[in-house]
Order: sequence, then structure tokens, then C-alpha cells
Amino acid sequence: MRHIYNLTHAQLDRPSIVTIGVFDGVHRGHQSLIRRLVDEARQTNRLAVVLTFFPHPDVVLRGLTGRYYLMTPDEKAHFLMEMGVDYVVTQPFNDEVRHIRADVYVNRLLKHLQMQMLWVGSDFAMGYQREGNVLFLREQGSQKGFGLHEIDLVMTDGTTLSSTGIRQAIQSGDLEQAREWLGRAYSLSGEVVHGEGRGRKIGFPTANMHIWEEQVLPANGIYAGWARLGEERFMAMTNVGVRPTFEGSNITVEPYLLDFDRDIYGERLEVSFEKRLRPEAKFSSIDELIGQIHNDVEVGRAYLEALEASRAAG
Repeated sequence: MRHIYNLTHAQLDRPSIVTIGVFDGVHRGHQSLIRRLVDEARQTNRLAVVLTFFPHPDVVLRGLTGRYYLMTPDEKAHFLMEMGVDYVVTQPFNDEVRHIRADVYVNRLLKHLQMQMLWVGSDFAMGYQREGNVLFLREQGSQKGFGLHEIDLVMTDGTTLSSTGIRQAIQSGDLEQAREWLGRAYSLSGEVVHGEGRGRKIGFPTANMHIWEEQVLPANGIYAGWARLGEERFMAMTNVGVRPTFEGSNITVEPYLLDFDRDIYGERLEVSFEKRLRPEAKFSSIDELIGQIHNDVEVGRAYLEALEASRAAG
């Protein structure tokens, strides 16, 4: 198994290069680091290992609740392994783990991961009260026989790329900015479940998705993007919100797949968010709503076709 759910369960059979971080969203900065780490591991016949945490340390230390994550732990591990990482270790983060001294954690990395090299950013710190900073780890490496490689943080427009900035962009509805920082469109995936059937009644059947309750949702509104169903892909106009015309109160994620008419209840769907077409609105009549949906579909289709053409042109 290449995804290991606790450091103490790992027992690698050859030396590794390790990097440590939360890597939520695996944005362009993370990707740059991972590509370089994988290349170095391949060239030196070592394993490429990412140690990450769940829950996010900020969630535990600051008592955060609600929607915070850009992807599930398993989605993150899958994405990292697709980039060539040999092993992803998702370490549970709790009160016990946060009190582990940095030197003890270093010993565990050496024992369980056969760590020969540790790659970290200049602002990295690990262990109790963040005592394991770059200076501390460099001294540990000299004493215990592993190398430390300090990585420059990736900047864009003079700003350091961060998962926090991406969360804020998504929650404000700026999905184009989020796409620039992520290197891909933000997406959500989940099982298609039964809703109230109102979309079908007005001629626009939507797929009501069950989304992980801790994952960040875009601001309420209508979005153009793509829906993936297995190996198939369809244009989709996705409503995120409470459906005020129908006096709804719970936020739902409901994509309308263009040129599609199949029963997909119980199947897993992934929907991307390329552009916010408009905020969610309450209409005075069902006919007015239907007219607006027709317009959304026309505008969204044109946008996605143009986006596809520009990408194909390079």
C-alpha cells in the first residue's frame, strides 16, 4: 500500500528523500517542490516520500470548525502519487502528536522511512512548539547522518502561493484566480444522491452531489465547468447555494450536465469550477428562472468552448 495512514506503520525497504507539510490542494508551489523531489529520488535510486497531516494542525490548534479543506486526504494522496511520489504518509494530528519533541520525530523519520534527505521550506518548523526549525534540523542532520535541503517558496506576482489564499479566492467566487494558483480548476467530487427533483420538473435535471462536509465550497452562485463521470466528460452548469426561488435553506451543489440524460444515482461525479457566471438570485416566477437558466447554459457553453479552444491552441 503506497498510502500509509500513520508514520509508525511505515517500514520502507530502501532509503528515501522526505518532505513534510500539509500540502492542502497541492497547488503550483507544492507541485514545483514535488517534481524536483521526485526527480532527485529517481536519479539517486531513493524513494520519494511525502509526510502530511490530517486533521490540519491549524484545525486542531485553533479549534477551527466548518469547511476548511481543498481536498480529502485520499484525493491528496492520489494526486501526489500521480506526480510520481512513491509513498504518502498521512499522519493523524492530535494533542499527543503535537507534544512530540522535534528530535523524537526525527528519530521516527529515520527509523520508519530510512530518511537520508529531508526537504523543507525556509519557514518550516516541526515538533512541540515548532522547535524543529531549519537550524535545528540542520544540526540534527549533522549528528544523525541525513541531509537537509532548504527549498525556496514559490511566488506569484510578489505573493507567496498559499492554500489560505486559494481558500479565500474560492470562497469569494474568484475561481479563475484559484485556477491560476492551483494550476488546475478547483473541483468537488461526491456521490449523486436523490434531491427534491425540482430541476427535472422544470426541464433542467441536476445531479445533487453529496460533498464532504469539511471541504471548501465556492461562493453561492452559478458556475461553468466540466463534470467527470468515470472516463466521460461533459460541460456542466453548477448551482451552489440554497435555491432561493424555491425557499431553500440548505446549501447544495447541483450540476446540470449539458447534452446528457441518464440515471446516475449512486455514482461518483466530479465537477470542476472554471468561472462564476453570476451570483445566486431569487426569481419572481418559475418562468423567469427557466429563462435565466437557458441564458446561463448559452453563456456557459460559449465560455467553455472558447476556453477549450484556447487550451488546444497552446
